[in-house]
Amino acid sequence: MTLRLAQVNIKAVDSLAVGEFWARALGWNLFRPGVTSYVGPGADLVWPDPVVVGIDVVPVPEARTAAKNRLHLDLATTSTAHQAELVARLEDLGARPADVGQGEVPWTVLADPEGNEFCVLEPREVYRDTGAVAAIVVDCEDPRAMARFWGQAIDWTLREVNDDQAVLRSAKGVGPYLEFLRAPGVKTVPDRVHLDLLPYPGDDRAAGVERLRALGATDLDLGQGDAPWTCLTDPEGHEFCVLALP
Repeated sequence: MTLRLAQVNIKAVDSLAVGEFWARALGWNLFRPGVTSYVGPGADLVWPDPVVVGIDVVPVPEARTAAKNRLHLDLATTSTAHQAELVARLEDLGARPADVGQGEVPWTVLADPEGNEFCVLEPREVYRDTGAVAAIVVDCEDPRAMARFWGQAIDWTLREVNDDQAVLRSAKGVGPYLEFLRAPGVKTVPDRVHLDLLPYPGDDRAAGVERLRALGATDLDLGQGDAPWTCLTDPEGHEFCVLALP
C-alpha cells in the first residue's frame, strides 16, 4: 500500500513567525491546530489538502546550523515581471538573499527568516499549473535510487528519471512536483526540513511502515519516544515521518 505526501515539515525556533512568513509568501492561510503552525490554501483548515502539499512548522529549541538544507521549495512565477515583484515582496516580508554556490542563474535564491533556503524561479512552462509552489526539491547522490524508493513509497507518478534528476508528481497531475536532484555533499546534521507521509483512511499504518522498511527505509530515533508517528530515513538518509490519521 502506498502512502500520500501530506506536508513539508519545517523546524523553527519561532514557529509562529516562520509560519506567518510562509502563509504570506504563498498567499495561503495560517492555522494553529495545536503546537504547530500549519500553512494551507483554504479559508478553513483542510488536512491533508487534496491538491497542494501543506507546510507544517514545528517549534524546536535548537537554532538552525549553517549547513545548507537538503530539501527546499521552488516557487513558481508567470513572467519576469512577476518574478521580480515576488522577490521584492518576499524581501519585504523578511526573506534575504542566500548564496548556496548557485553562481549566475536565472532564478533567485532566498532564505526565510530562520535561514531556510528556497528559490523563486524564472517562468517555466512546466510549472504553469502547479500553483504557488512549483516543486519540492531534494538534494541527493543518486536520483535513480531515489526514484526506485520514492516511486514505490508514495502514490505519485514517476515522470522522469536520469542520472541527474528524478521527478514525481501526483497521479492526478495537480500541485507541485517532487524532484530529487543530484548534488554534491552528504548529510552532516539532522534535517531541518523533511517530508511527512500519511496513510489513506482504512489502510493499516503499521503495515505501511513495514512496507517502507522492506523498500529500504531505516528507523530513526530523534527522541520522539512513544509518539503517534514513525520517524524513518530513506536509503540516502533523508529523514521523513509517517503520521497517524486524525
